[in-house]
Amino acid sequence: MARKYIDCRDYPSELNCSVAISADSEKGLLEAAVQHAVAVHGHEDSSQFREQLKSVMKDGNPSS
Repeated sequence: MARKYIDCRDYPSELNCSVAISADSEKGLLEAAVQHAVAVHGHEDSSQFREQLKSVMKDGNPSS
């Protein structure tokens, strides 16, 4: 099973966040990404936001 990841560098923001999160499961990645997005970026945890995050998940490991 390929790891999934989300890399904040793919979505430039005023914070210039460089966090990349990866996990072996979509569920694990989603929970970690939601926690990061809410705590650091001020997003609201909603079903719509979670669907948006799912749509930008990528297979593999984030490049350095």
